[in-house]
Amino acid sequence: MLLKERFREFMPVVLDLETGGVNPIRNAILQIAVVLLDWQSDRLVPGESYSWEVTPFEGSLISETSIQMNHIDPNDESRNSQNEDECLRDCNRIIRKRLRAEECKRALLVGHNAHFDRSFYRCAMYRNKIKRDPFHLFTVLDTASLSALVYGHTVLSIACERAGIEYDIDLAHSAPYDAKVTAELFCMMVNEFPYEPTWPLESNFELNSS
Repeated sequence: MLLKERFREFMPVVLDLETGGVNPIRNAILQIAVVLLDWQSDRLVPGESYSWEVTPFEGSLISETSIQMNHIDPNDESRNSQNEDECLRDCNRIIRKRLRAEECKRALLVGHNAHFDRSFYRCAMYRNKIKRDPFHLFTVLDTASLSALVYGHTVLSIACERAGIEYDIDLAHSAPYDAKVTAELFCMMVNEFPYEPTWPLESNFELNSS
């Protein structure tokens, strides 16, 4: 089975953002991290990872509560941050390249509370006038919801503990680290699910992206 056959010509991509608050319109994105997933012998495994330190967009708001949680100082020059537009375009190029390689039509955002990350990403795309979004407009794969089903809990650290995945609380709320453990958790849930299709594989499925 190919990756495109397992997910109906969608390609799961783990994405995690660290932000300056919970409002996707007004609060800044501070970090972006993605983990690409590889399909090996009918199993999903974490692959290459990428991350960006993001310069807050002009006029954005950053709450003190968020800074206390993610420990990101937006004024720290050692972050070597890049403009939001540049980070988004670089991230999108990486995802589109893998989409072509896997012969998939659209990426599915995998995240813990994925709609949060999707809303920030969409607003940032709109803000920077970037029209080619590699992610599906509204469909996501949310590991918080899946963890509630499989492990009886929505908190990432507890879900990882119950899944037997090491979770370092001191590294939490860093986009690269959270993306890494989210990828491990998602792959474990996918691989442990007894997926034995009795229906025809949709190799030639035409994706309606609307």
